[in-house]
Amino acid sequence: VQLQAFGGGLVQAGGSLRLSCAASGRIFNNNGMGWFRQGPGKEREFVASVSWNGHTTRYAESVEGRFTISRGYADNTISLQMNSLKPEDTAVYYCAAAGGGSVFVTPTAVTRWGQGTQVTVSS
Repeated sequence: VQLQAFGGGLVQAGGSLRLSCAASGRIFNNNGMGWFRQGPGKEREFVASVSWNGHTTRYAESVEGRFTISRGYADNTISLQMNSLKPEDTAVYYCAAAGGGSVFVTPTAVTRWGQGTQVTVSS
């Protein structure tokens, strides 16, 4: 498995969760990486991405200021710290990698998808 996501779960509104995605070294070192999500009855949407060197990040407006994406160089992981969660954040979250190394915001840029992990925020 080249991208493996974990860390989802059930949390009350206002709570926090941390998602992680483990990648192979080749993917981690050469790709921009990020997260998308797909809520019930909705299309997959961009959440956050980070450049290959960690210097640049990009967030969806809906999560700006609440979510933080980061790279873990010791274990080739990316993480998504999610604070102040809202019921509308409920979705399956997908880890993604995009060739070229830069940040990305569209699913068309993704070259590899991880399996999803469910995040449910109760009101």
